[in-house]
This record gives sequence, structure tokens and C-alpha cells, in this order.
Amino acid sequence: MSPASKLVFGRVVTVRRGVTVVALVAAWCALWQSVSVANVLSGFAIATVSIALGMGGGGRGGIRLRPLARFLWLVVVDLVVSTGAVARAVLTVGSRPDEGVVAVPISMASRDHLLLLYVAITVTPGTAVVAAEADGSVLYLHLLDVERRDATERHVHLLCRLAHEALPVELGSATPRPSQSEPAPASPPEVNP
Repeated sequence: MSPASKLVFGRVVTVRRGVTVVALVAAWCALWQSVSVANVLSGFAIATVSIALGMGGGGRGGIRLRPLARFLWLVVVDLVVSTGAVARAVLTVGSRPDEGVVAVPISMASRDHLLLLYVAITVTPGTAVVAAEADGSVLYLHLLDVERRDATERHVHLLCRLAHEALPVELGSATPRPSQSEPAPASPPEVNP
């Protein structure tokens, strides 16, 4: 056991898990738009259960502060810009954006950070994760303005990349790797001369 971890209730509590719990509690309070004792306690309970069930990237790995700061800054900028866009859409008389649900495929590495991505995307006004494939390969997003589909898809991929850079997961983490969860690619047929 490393010096940065302790054994609590038979589980190893690492700095990474602690940071994950704090981030999830902050996101929970942001979703409720209030920091109260009830929100902090319920957020803590939900974050703890999520991590105990293996959701939220509880695997082994470090925390890289610069990419994490860029990720958080991007989410804050998204909040400000998207709030303005949603307000403009609501207040513009006679103009109503076309809403829709779009599928956004994500990389295998991003699947280690699904809970973080769900929160980062859903806390932003005008977008929400409404479903995902069971293996996490595709996120289904509700967009207030479906014409922004391409920009939103690029933005989600940027969030995925920053999440992976900020919270790299070592092999042997809680998330199965392709060799364990996906069938091996078919080998090419043999050709007899």
C-alpha cells in the first residue's frame, strides 16, 4: 500500500478516489444549484456508492493537475457560454432551435471516465446525456440546438481526451480492456495457392 492511501472498511482509499468523491459531490451540488448539508450528504452517499460499484473510474492511476485544471476550466467556460446561448434561444421571439438526440461514439480510453463525462456534459445547459450503450461505446446526447451536432461531437471528444490525460488509468484497473470485454478481431481467411 502506498503512503498516499489508507485502508478504510476493508477498501483502499487513495488520493484519486478522494478527489473523485469531492468532484462528484461538487457536481451534485452544482446540479441542485445549492450547497446545503442535505446536498453534500446525499452527494457523498451517491459518490461513495458509485465508486463502490465500480463506476467513476475507481481504477489505479495518478492525477495530472494541468490537464485536470484544463478540463475544469473547459467545463466552467461551457457553463458560461452555454447559459448565454440557452438564454438567447429562449428570449429570441419567433426563433426556436431544432432539438434532437444524437449519438456520439467515444474511445475505449474514455470509457474509464464515463461518470465524469456524464456530469461534465449534463451540467452544461443545452446538453444532457440521456442514454449510453451498455459497453459505454456511444453516448446519446439531447441537444437544444441539433445544428451544433458536429461542434458538440468535437467538444465531447476534447472532454474525453482531457479526462483521460488528467486521470490516466493503468492496465489492471476496474474497467475491462478490449481483450477481456470485446471479441478479438477475426483473422483474415487463409488462402491456399
